[in-house]
Amino acid sequence: MAGNSQEYISHHLTNLTFGKLPEGYVRHHVNEEGQAETHTLEDSAWTMAHNKEEAAAMGFSAVHVDSLGWSIGLGGLIMYLFWKAAKNATTGIPTGFQNFVEMIVGFIDSTVKESFHGKNPLVAPLSLTIFTWVFMMNFMDLIPVDVLPSLFSAFGAHYMKVVPSTDVNITMGMSLTVFAMMIFYSIKVKGVKGFAAELALQPFKVNNPYLQAVFVPINLFLEIVALIAKPISLALRLFGNMYAGEMIFILIALMFSAGGLLFLLGGALQWAWAVFHILVITLQAFIFMMLTIVYLSMAHEDH
Repeated sequence: MAGNSQEYISHHLTNLTFGKLPEGYVRHHVNEEGQAETHTLEDSAWTMAHNKEEAAAMGFSAVHVDSLGWSIGLGGLIMYLFWKAAKNATTGIPTGFQNFVEMIVGFIDSTVKESFHGKNPLVAPLSLTIFTWVFMMNFMDLIPVDVLPSLFSAFGAHYMKVVPSTDVNITMGMSLTVFAMMIFYSIKVKGVKGFAAELALQPFKVNNPYLQAVFVPINLFLEIVALIAKPISLALRLFGNMYAGEMIFILIALMFSAGGLLFLLGGALQWAWAVFHILVITLQAFIFMMLTIVYLSMAHEDH
């Protein structure tokens, strides 16, 4: 049971990976008769990984097809829903869906006005996109863990992770985009000289030029570390919370195979954790959005 449990958990935490296997790589697989076979690649080949070892051998060229597919698909769904709401919007009696969309837009707009102190028409749409997109990616965690992987296995997919925010590559990609915007607007608002001075003359600033020269390396070290920590913490906070939530759902799902009282206990725990997790996924989307607004607001501050 322990071996099966470990294999079950490992399977659900492995991404569907596409990449390039090097020449001479020995592939291990099981044939239709259930016998183990090996095959040595004569040339390098682009293919789907059949296990974690093959995914690791693909190196930097590996692409998590499931994470990219679900994140892009959910982004497209959000754009379609908001386009549909805008197209059918009326000044008369609004539909329930129009009310819901207007409520979200109004909430994001008021949040940006309260937290962002610069002038940038991009921040509010960006915040709306981040909140809704991250929420939808997190929401996939509420789907029972075996439903979609079992469905896609019928089409030959060896693995299927359906929660993009549990993939650190997705969260890091989003945070690095925010980081790039921080640097861009810092230089645009303050200039290269002002941005460099902000790094070199804070937090220790004195009037004595000789003493200030001593503090410059210390300031640079502290400010650069703080600057780099922003995208890393932004990415890992979302990834860590969602990964932990997914792990709990997987562990609860193991209880259903134990039968008896554990089956009933698993059902109760899954319902309770799902209800609590609704708060978690919403809060994580809000935190990611709020930190983005705060970081961009700091980038627009000209001392």
